[in-house]
Amino acid sequence: MSDPQDNDPLLREVRSHQARRAAWLRDGDASVGRRLAQIGVLGWIIVAPMLGGIALGRWLDGRFGTDLFWTAPLLLVGLGLGGWGAWRWMGSA
Repeated sequence: MSDPQDNDPLLREVRSHQARRAAWLRDGDASVGRRLAQIGVLGWIIVAPMLGGIALGRWLDGRFGTDLFWTAPLLLVGLGLGGWGAWRWMGSA
């Protein structure tokens, strides 16, 4: 039989906070190098899909003889995908 308190979102958040605090007490603060590495990864998570969108857009523009018809929208799609990926990565860290 499951405990009704297991479904309480407040209790889940309190337990999650306690687990994060225990991990922080056990491991301590992250080093400056680790923080810089996280910033670098975060940057590439955003930039890589943008570059992919630009590359695909330039290829499509060259194929169909358009100027920036595909490049600009695919750049924005890449930005959206990169932002979404960064948001998910930050939420999991």
